[in-house]
Amino acid sequence: MPATPGTALQAANGRQATPGQTIGPFFGYALPFAHGGDMAPTGHPDTITIHGAVHDGAGQPVPDALLEFWQAGHDGSLTGNPGSLHRDGHTFTGFGRVPTGPDGHWVLRTLPPAVPAGAPHIAVAVFARGLLHRLFTRIYLPGNARANAADPLLRGLDPARRATLVAHAESDRVFRFDVRLQGDGETVFLEHR
Repeated sequence: MPATPGTALQAANGRQATPGQTIGPFFGYALPFAHGGDMAPTGHPDTITIHGAVHDGAGQPVPDALLEFWQAGHDGSLTGNPGSLHRDGHTFTGFGRVPTGPDGHWVLRTLPPAVPAGAPHIAVAVFARGLLHRLFTRIYLPGNARANAADPLLRGLDPARRATLVAHAESDRVFRFDVRLQGDGETVFLEHR
C-alpha cells in the first residue's frame, strides 16, 4: 500500500501532519469588528433587536459561525452613507457582521427594514465551518403580514418552509430568528447567481 502524504511526512520527521482543510486559512482578527451588530444609531427610538442561534443538522449550536446582514435604509434607499461601515453611533449603516458565541447565539440591533417594493426584509449571509460557500437567506418580520403574503419568494414556499424565513416576535421590539443549517426545520437558503 503506498504511503499517504501525511504518513510519509510523519515517517520523515516523526511528527503528525495536520489534516487537509476544505477552505481557509481564516484570519479571525480581520472578520468581526467592534459593534458589528449595531446597525441602528445609538438611542434611536425605532431600534429593534433581532437575535437567534445557528444550529447544525443535529440541532447543536455552531459556536464559530459568522453572519452578515444587509438592509435598505428606513427610507428604502439601498445606498449607505459614505463611511457608514464605521460605527460612529449616529449613522444607520445598513450592514452588520456578527459572530456567534459559544452557544451559537448572535444579536443584531437595527431599524425596521424597508424596501421600495415588496415585503421588507433583511438579507443574511451565513459563514460556518464545513461550508465551501456562504449561504444566503432572508429575515422577514411578522408585523408585515400583507406584504409578506404578497412576496413572490414567500408565496412560492409551502407554509412550513416559509416559516423558516419569518422571525418570531418576542415583544414589539424584539424578534427571534434561528438559522438551521440542515435537517428538520432547515432554513430556506437562496441560490446566489
